[in-house]
Amino acid sequence: MLNVLSKVLLRAAVAAAGVAAAVSVQAQGAAKASAPAPAPASVVGNAEAGAKKNSMCIGCHGIPDYKTAFPTVYRVPKISGQSEKYIASALNAYKTGERNHPSMVGISRGLSDQDMADLAAYYANKK
Repeated sequence: MLNVLSKVLLRAAVAAAGVAAAVSVQAQGAAKASAPAPAPASVVGNAEAGAKKNSMCIGCHGIPDYKTAFPTVYRVPKISGQSEKYIASALNAYKTGERNHPSMVGISRGLSDQDMADLAAYYANKK
């Protein structure tokens, strides 16, 4: 029961962050739809550190075939096993506004370059 409650609370927190980010993105105008910006090359990801930083990720990306209803109903992409470079670049693109999904913008703005590299290393090595 506690595990289910934790997941519900985590999803609510992600949605709240997304609402705040949506307001910010709308205020700044529509973000460009382009390829993700490259993550800084000097940062090296650590998968073990990423495993300790993924609490905001697992609420959506850790549930097989999960669909969310914010901002629209869609299937959440599977990120386990994706390229480390791709994950870091995508997170950086959300942080800079090149990608504009409200929840991901809100989450990524709280991540440092090292956090993004660690999460990318973790998910790239997770199958």
